[in-house]
Amino acid sequence: MDLNSLTGLAEHGSRKNYILRTQLLWVLLLRIILYTLLLGVSFILQVKQFDVIVLPTNILILFLLAIYLITIFSAFILPVFSGNMRKFVFFQHLLDTLFVTILVFLSGSSNSIFVSVYFFPIISGGLLLSKKGGLVAASAAILQYGFLLILDMYGLHPTYILEYISFKPSSLQAILNHFAVQGLTFFLAAILNAIFGIRLKTTEEALSDSIKKFDQLATLYKQVFDNITTGILTVNEDHVITSANNAIKTITGLPPSTLEGKNLNSLFSNFNLAKPNLRQTTDFTRGDGKKIRIGYSHIKIQPTEETVPSANSPQKIITLRDISDIEILEKQLRQTEKLAAIGMMSASIAHDFRNPLTAISGSAQVLAEDFLASGANSHTSYELTNIILRESNRLIDTIADFLKFSRPEHADKDWFSLRNCLDEVLQVCKADPTWPSTCKIQITPDRTLDIWADEKQMFTVFNHLIQNSLAFCPKGKELITITAHETETDKNIEVMEIAISDNGPGVPRRDREQIFEPFFTSRTDGTGLGLAIIKQTIEVHQGTIKVAETEGGGALFILTLPLPSQ
Repeated sequence: MDLNSLTGLAEHGSRKNYILRTQLLWVLLLRIILYTLLLGVSFILQVKQFDVIVLPTNILILFLLAIYLITIFSAFILPVFSGNMRKFVFFQHLLDTLFVTILVFLSGSSNSIFVSVYFFPIISGGLLLSKKGGLVAASAAILQYGFLLILDMYGLHPTYILEYISFKPSSLQAILNHFAVQGLTFFLAAILNAIFGIRLKTTEEALSDSIKKFDQLATLYKQVFDNITTGILTVNEDHVITSANNAIKTITGLPPSTLEGKNLNSLFSNFNLAKPNLRQTTDFTRGDGKKIRIGYSHIKIQPTEETVPSANSPQKIITLRDISDIEILEKQLRQTEKLAAIGMMSASIAHDFRNPLTAISGSAQVLAEDFLASGANSHTSYELTNIILRESNRLIDTIADFLKFSRPEHADKDWFSLRNCLDEVLQVCKADPTWPSTCKIQITPDRTLDIWADEKQMFTVFNHLIQNSLAFCPKGKELITITAHETETDKNIEVMEIAISDNGPGVPRRDREQIFEPFFTSRTDGTGLGLAIIKQTIEVHQGTIKVAETEGGGALFILTLPLPSQ
């Protein structure tokens, strides 16, 4: 037998002893009530001078006092009794039969009106000790009553009884007949009580098992209800919340205990329970001010034949989840599908248009040189050829952006001078005839500041950012500022932080989360791929990019690139 079995037996025994103690305390209380009422009736009969044998007042008081003292002593010793509880209960019932025997003897033995009181220990013994209790009490009762009949046969009884009856010795046959009738009655009561006690014990055990199983199911339901990650609410027909699980607090920040009894519409005003049971979504502001997206559905609880619905009975179950992350994943999935489409389209464009555009660009360049050599008469043709050449090159660059975005490169990191890289970018930018001479570029990092990245890819990043900033600067007053410094993140990771700002109107707050998406642009001549390529390149470097605004309201792009650990 293992330790758990022994523990279970110990707990079972302790529970049985507790039940026996409780039941015996009730029996002791009933003993006091019974004898108080019986002797009270005896006292009343004595006063009224009824034709029955009653106890004298002094004997009645002494007998009642003795019962009180013995019962009170038993009640006090019972909670601290550490012996065999069944034996203690047997002793109390034998004591009860003795009390009845004394009462019957003092009230006339076979002529006593209290002979039926023997049924009290017989019945209580059968109820408390099931099979044996009633039979033992009945055996003790018939033996003690037989002893009284023997005393009665020889005229041994209190002298005051002669005031009520004239003693006539009974024959042995009469005594045996009286003994047999009372004994049969006592044992019949004990047997019936034993049957009743067995049935009662069986019913109690079945009820105890049912309650235990119910408690286990209730505990399991409570554990599942409280630990499931999906938020669950139940509401009645008036949409008053009747229960909520712990996941509700995780999702909404609202403690479940504060929700019960409140109207659903006062907390979730956007919930629509009139629509069919489909997954619906709504915005929700948590208690901490954070805005999330909630997906919810509801189902009506159909009452069964066994349940009787009431005003507080739950009518609907509402399940809800924070789908903010799910929507982000769906957005990323759509983005992935979009990138896949771009890749297929870029491959087709590169194959079908790149070679013809290169041929057109080369031919236009040759024509432009010929027209330039022809003099003033060919000036118009020269300008038109330059337009063809410029637009062809622009298409070639657009195709290159498509290819670059659809096939992100691997970052081949190394140390290089940030200032030298920026100087090369500005040299290429200023070589463009459309670059304004009024544009001022302020670069604060010196040539000793190195960064850890792919120089070729960062050249493209800086070129896109500077060209993008220039497009939004006011004409004739263009100002672009570039700063850089080493810093640490909240996780104590060393990074290089590079900021590029302009004096333009800035990026509207509503567009700041979208500007890095492909094909999103506010420029009429833009493809919407520049900032998307920048973000993709920075992510390849395990860095981050975010957009903010300067003190003057211009756009501010902040890049963070992790530095290698020592």
